[in-house]
Amino acid sequence: MMDQLLILVLENITSPVVLFFVLGVGASMLRSDLEIPQAAARLLAIYLMLAIGFKGGAAVATTGIELRLITTLISCAILSFVTPVIAYFLLQRISKLPAIDIAAVSAHYGSISVVTLAAAIQALAQLGIEYEGYIVAAAAVMEFPAIISGLWLAHHYTEVKRTSNGGLLRHVFLNGSIVVLVGAFAIGWISGEKGLTEVAPFLVAPFKGVLCLFLLDMGLVAGRGFRDQGQAIGPREIGFGMLMPLISVGLASVFVMFLELSAGGTALIFTLAASASYIAVPAAMRLALPHAKPSIYLTMSLGVTFPFNLTIGIPIYITIAMSFG
Repeated sequence: MMDQLLILVLENITSPVVLFFVLGVGASMLRSDLEIPQAAARLLAIYLMLAIGFKGGAAVATTGIELRLITTLISCAILSFVTPVIAYFLLQRISKLPAIDIAAVSAHYGSISVVTLAAAIQALAQLGIEYEGYIVAAAAVMEFPAIISGLWLAHHYTEVKRTSNGGLLRHVFLNGSIVVLVGAFAIGWISGEKGLTEVAPFLVAPFKGVLCLFLLDMGLVAGRGFRDQGQAIGPREIGFGMLMPLISVGLASVFVMFLELSAGGTALIFTLAASASYIAVPAAMRLALPHAKPSIYLTMSLGVTFPFNLTIGIPIYITIAMSFG
């Protein structure tokens, strides 16, 4: 198993997807003027969510509705809600961050990163490992329970006053990433395999190239976070950012034992559990917890956990999933 893990790690860190991320980090740390316009980066993100959602919906149209789909969605929603609670009390014990920042950080670790999911899907494709298409629906389900959990922690354990913000729930459920992912999933489900064949030249063939370009931009953003705002977090917080994904995988393994997923599906559930949001949750936290510092929760999710998952985390999750399978 260890030999297999080392091979997967080596293959992963030498893949174009990871190397483009490293290029972005290096360019940013060296203060290069390399930059991807924000509008272009947003378009790339929409493309990735569109492609993942559509392919997942088409796969469900082929296999049909299963009991495992429903139980998987319910399990992932519970996992998304519980994980921030564990993250909160763990980070509270090892860090001296203010409670409001700890609550905001914790919410990120219950939600998911679609780009980490995309990298894991690409890794499975290179290994020839199949997975259940409805895992994409699980990704959409895991976005909002973590936000609700994080806000509950903030209101219950900090001095934040409970405010009625009617726009918050609307923002959570109509967040652009959720709308695109769920909408594309529904369209793929309705149009089925025939629809996927029609759009394959756009959504399938260019997928890896677009992912490389997006990860170049993510590397630039992560590098800037460490260069300009890295002083906001220390070794304990960095350790948490690498330890929490493994704890989340351990928690997810309890659910996976009862879901009867394939090795590929299990690997993707582990990846979703281990990832940390840097799109939907930061937007919600800025709206609901304006006193929490983005320099802390964004640097931890994007600057620590994301590269950890991208380089060695995904091979670990695939190796563990294959033992489950």
